[in-house]
Amino acid sequence: MKGNMKERKMQRKEEGLGEARVEHPAAGYKKIFETVEELNEPIPAEIKGLFEVGDEPFHHLFDGQAMIHKFDLKDGQVTYYRKFIKTDAYVRAMTENRIVITEFGTAAYPDPCKNIFSRFFTYFRGIEVTDNCMVNIYPVGEDFYAVTETNFITKVDPDSLETLKRVDLCKYLSVNGLTAHPHIEADGTVYNIGNCFGKNLSLAYNIVKIPPAQKDGSDPLEKSQVVVQLPSSERLKPSYVHSFGMTDNHFVFVEQPVKINLLKFLSAWSVRGATYMDCFESNESMGTWFHLATKDPAEYLSSHKFRTSAFNIFHHINAYEDEGFIVVDLCTWKGHDFVYDYLYLANIKQEWEEVKKAAMRAPQPEVRRYVLPLDIHKEEQGKNLVSLPYTTATAVLNSDGTIWLEPEVLFSGPRQAFEFPQINYSLCSGKKKYSFAYGLGLNHFIPDRIVKLNVQTKETLVWQEEDCYPSEPLFVPTPGATEEDDGVLLSIVVKPGAERPGFLLVLDAMKLTELARAEVNIIIPVTLHGLYKP
Repeated sequence: MKGNMKERKMQRKEEGLGEARVEHPAAGYKKIFETVEELNEPIPAEIKGLFEVGDEPFHHLFDGQAMIHKFDLKDGQVTYYRKFIKTDAYVRAMTENRIVITEFGTAAYPDPCKNIFSRFFTYFRGIEVTDNCMVNIYPVGEDFYAVTETNFITKVDPDSLETLKRVDLCKYLSVNGLTAHPHIEADGTVYNIGNCFGKNLSLAYNIVKIPPAQKDGSDPLEKSQVVVQLPSSERLKPSYVHSFGMTDNHFVFVEQPVKINLLKFLSAWSVRGATYMDCFESNESMGTWFHLATKDPAEYLSSHKFRTSAFNIFHHINAYEDEGFIVVDLCTWKGHDFVYDYLYLANIKQEWEEVKKAAMRAPQPEVRRYVLPLDIHKEEQGKNLVSLPYTTATAVLNSDGTIWLEPEVLFSGPRQAFEFPQINYSLCSGKKKYSFAYGLGLNHFIPDRIVKLNVQTKETLVWQEEDCYPSEPLFVPTPGATEEDDGVLLSIVVKPGAERPGFLLVLDAMKLTELARAEVNIIIPVTLHGLYKP
């Protein structure tokens, strides 16, 4: 562990990132998309990837076999440990030395031992959904689950990293799957959202509630329930859902124009080579819809019909209520083109100039603030209903009863994304008028900086170091702190070519200056999401 380090020269204050200030001609970022081995024991010193099985490569960033890894801080010492999660997808792939279950962007390879007739009948035995839980990890009661976006979650031991059991959410809830980004209240109650079959075999979205740890020691999942159902804008084409918003009194669901074609999904597995990515399509005319529901009692607000121009949405930053309005801050990508189409490994492992060319064709990222009025009166048609003095976001009531939203842009830079956002969750999630968000800066999709964004002033602070590729910054508050940004940021960083190419970075969350780093002498793969466990 290296502590009390001098301020890095790349840490700076900016009004916005603007043009990319760092180039990557050496293409060191390729190393974070390569296969790594698990460790049999901790070595001195979230969920990630094996990118080949046998001679068969995975094709998409979200295909790699799930690996959970951790830095353990104890008694002034730091150790690093990682293990593959022993999902069915992983175990069967290792046993047969091939990709057995279709992943997000990679189709399963047929069993070479089967003849063409047995392969044909295998396709019609039903859809085999992946349990490759490589997106996130979160607590349910006193347990921890690694998750993806299907109906399967995997219970893991956060200390030993051992895989404990696979859970099928369909046994407890009427959902086809849940997002990897739930909201968790102070008492441990978990809220999440997933698509489902609603009335008349049409698709809908269910918001579900999983209670906290039970006094009798029973599994909270057994007492989980659907609390409210939201309609889909298209009967057989639900929107892709990666996260949602929640305030003290409301749920916020943003229905984007990236759709899952249900008929394609149901038929995909009858066609060799089809993947989840093949089932997505864009609705070029719907724009983007905002849906609201109350929490207690849980009820869909069908009279509030919010519309705006098309964008992709994966991560909500925060949402809160203020003077009769709901303020929603989002990481968006302009237009209806699906951003995931640009995240195939063949694209992001190219030479730097080619990576930049591909990113130029992709949707432009922006951090946006939308404001949704709760009190709506018909006589106010054509007027801006937003009266909050600190935002330029607008909401205008149309004659057809819809409310057209225009955002305030909080952050924008050419091909510079603010993504994987974090806030002081325990203090600010769903609360009135917070100030700070922390995110991973993507430079033409390559993660090369950590950014602190003041959502009130739009000022940014940046940590950046040459040839370093950080991950999602986790905010950990100082015990007993009263200031919103009093705490540290933790990020797993890869520095290819260095003697110790991986390290846990500890930043002062106020100034974004380095406090310490714990280095390891092995490469660490691309990391998506994780958590800090006291």
